[in-house]
Amino acid sequence: MKPTRRALLIALAVLGAAPWTATAQTTDTAPAALSLGPAEMQTFLLEGKVVRTVRTLKGVTDARQVTLSDGVITHDAQIQIVDIAKPIFEVGPKHTEVNFRDCYCYNVAAYRLAVLLGLDNVPMSVKRVVDGKPAAVTWWLEGVMDEGDRRKNKIEHSSSLRAAEYYSLMHVFDELIQNRDRNVGNIMWSGDSKMWLIDHTRAFRLGKNLLNPADLSRIERSLFEKLRALDRSAFTSAVKDILTKGEIEALFVRRDKIVKRFDERIAALGEARVLYTIR
Repeated sequence: MKPTRRALLIALAVLGAAPWTATAQTTDTAPAALSLGPAEMQTFLLEGKVVRTVRTLKGVTDARQVTLSDGVITHDAQIQIVDIAKPIFEVGPKHTEVNFRDCYCYNVAAYRLAVLLGLDNVPMSVKRVVDGKPAAVTWWLEGVMDEGDRRKNKIEHSSSLRAAEYYSLMHVFDELIQNRDRNVGNIMWSGDSKMWLIDHTRAFRLGKNLLNPADLSRIERSLFEKLRALDRSAFTSAVKDILTKGEIEALFVRRDKIVKRFDERIAALGEARVLYTIR
């Protein structure tokens, strides 16, 4: 990993102290939470041996939870190998998607983009061959629960304001990558109301229009600055082994539209009503 990228990475926080007992990405037998530097974490995900399969995960993306070990560190990871492309895909009665693709590789692209934007709530994901198949191997989050379980168990956020700020951040990120599959199963929460975004296999579409511009009402201040400054050459270099030229071009068209929308909102409403810093 290049030093310039390492400087952008933020080590994952230890999440085991979450005050709730229900968990989504954790099992009772999962290894203890670890706090590793980004370079150590990347090496572990790339080289750790799969010592057991914990379970096959719900969903249709061929995902499974495994335990990795390098002889010193033991921790769980998610492995996804899905790679499906269809010229036309019937998502539902009200939506048909052209040039549909559901690919493990977009998890890796989402993580690399998050690093460039200074976001620390998309878990590290690397490309790796597992059992002879190309896959995304993603760091397993502990002490978290998904949005579906939170609602089912009627668990309130420890900070509703902080949670709302993360929702605004999520809307911006999902519009940027044109994520077609954000749902209550891939929004994760830690006990301090920090949102984690996982499973981006149906993102990075070719569409150049924003899907839900009305959701873009506020934006985290540092994210806005980094989004405006996102360099096409740097991004292309970071994802050239994953995204096509068309996917990259579409992302930057959407970026420009997102920035334009927030510039207009700031001009009309003032910075105080549009920009914020996550508490």
